[in-house]
Amino acid sequence: MVLVEFGARYAGAVHKLFSQFMQFACKVADLVYSILCRSCVPALVKMAEGSKDQGGTGVAEPEEDSPNMIVYRKMEDIVTRIQDEKAGGVAIRTVKSFLSKIPSVVSGADIVQWLMKNLSIEDPAEAIHLGSLIAAHGYIFPISDHVLNLKDDGTLYRFQSPYFWPSNCWEPENTDYAIYLCKRTMQNKARLELADYEAENLARLQRAFARKWEFIFMQAEAQVKIDRKKDKAERKILDSQERAFWDVHRPVPGCVNTTEMDIRKCRREKNPHRVKKSVYGVPDDGQTQPSPIHISSQPTRKPTKEDVQKEITFLNIQLDRHCMKVSKVADSLMIYTEQFMEYDPFVMGVDPSNPWISDDTTCWDMEASREPSQQRVKKWSYSLEEALKDPVGRDQFLRFLESEFSSENLRFWLAVQDLKRRPLQEVSTRAQEIWQEFLAEGAPSSINLDSHSYERTSQNLKDPGRYSFEDAQEHIFKLMKSDSYARFLRSNIYQDLLLARKKQPADTEQGRRTSLEKFTRSVVSPLELGLFISQKPHWLAHYQWLLQLQPYYTL
Repeated sequence: MVLVEFGARYAGAVHKLFSQFMQFACKVADLVYSILCRSCVPALVKMAEGSKDQGGTGVAEPEEDSPNMIVYRKMEDIVTRIQDEKAGGVAIRTVKSFLSKIPSVVSGADIVQWLMKNLSIEDPAEAIHLGSLIAAHGYIFPISDHVLNLKDDGTLYRFQSPYFWPSNCWEPENTDYAIYLCKRTMQNKARLELADYEAENLARLQRAFARKWEFIFMQAEAQVKIDRKKDKAERKILDSQERAFWDVHRPVPGCVNTTEMDIRKCRREKNPHRVKKSVYGVPDDGQTQPSPIHISSQPTRKPTKEDVQKEITFLNIQLDRHCMKVSKVADSLMIYTEQFMEYDPFVMGVDPSNPWISDDTTCWDMEASREPSQQRVKKWSYSLEEALKDPVGRDQFLRFLESEFSSENLRFWLAVQDLKRRPLQEVSTRAQEIWQEFLAEGAPSSINLDSHSYERTSQNLKDPGRYSFEDAQEHIFKLMKSDSYARFLRSNIYQDLLLARKKQPADTEQGRRTSLEKFTRSVVSPLELGLFISQKPHWLAHYQWLLQLQPYYTL
């Protein structure tokens, strides 16, 4: 038995060390990858373009016949013509400001006039609209505003570097955005100060990447050191171009994100697998092969109208599904595992003994006790589901809701849970009782439901079953989770219970003090006591005898 317990603890320790090592390796790889990308990607792109011009096989280009790519090429052709001063383009100049110079800029009025002259546009509003579309895709951008549109005035604009053009099919991750915002905070300049929405995004990302924020900060520092070695004018241009890149991919609230790929547009294409990149998980051409499909020996029949309706319904459900990357799922699983590790008796030791490897069930008796331990009370804060699983947590939450006069929500949820466990012959009667108590007009404990859930529930009660209240129960659970549960964790009911369980009973042996010890500590100093005993030797034997009786004395 001892060997089994030792093996379980050793396996848990090895698993934990391996997980920490893998996290550290992934973070180091991210750091190296970010630094290499920052310093080497432009050179690699130029090398790939050079090898393509020489007839070699470079990086695979995106599909030129895709709708987005056709639009990108037309916009890039216009932008290239605007920048070509020799062929009648707009003059790019350096404007003198009050205390500095603004390099490589053009005015919005010059761009509008060029569009009207060279594209045969008669209406200025049409030229402004076309220029705003080009700006929304990031090809031109204002140097002093995050909103990407074109104005027919003296507003100064700058052209985006071809490296950041959307035709390169950029799909920046939130980690890259966090590095960029963190880098902005390191540069003490007014033009690089974060806007309000950027500061909110930075705080949100810092909470999301709390475990790897130190490495994000290191990557930002490395990029700042590289940027400081560049010329001042070049650094100013690159900073504005990088800011414009993120204004396209992480736009200002209220602005349209032009980089989003609509999955419905992909499905309308002849071959959706030809799309090079997609945030919805469309695979690249030649990389993913379809899974083998079992072909039935029965002859296929012509689909009916009902079959088509079912397929449409199924596809609409698939479109509404929430997709998440495997890396985020793995991070969530590791966080969940670390959070609940202390509650797993196979991984961590439990007090007083492990019931799985011994005959002592005291641990299970303590878990079922009406006096919860500090560990049980702490578990209630993980989620509302954990609080409702524990009978004591459920009672405390109900007590809190009663103090807020909203206990009908939890009582309805518990009644529906009880309905699911009822015998089948009692379901119909109990379902009508729940309806009359919580949902009928003039119900004594009326709950707040949205119209959709109310209609679905009323339709289900025409043929009542165990799951007739499923929609209403889900709505009430979300309501409690988003509103009442957060206040419960901040309430005095929960905080007092949590703090009370944290207090450990004082050691009785250390708390005992004899009357003689109390007297000598409060009245007589050690030096005075030594002088007194030296003058009266017969007191020494009595004092030693009293010290031997000290455990039997109490204050």
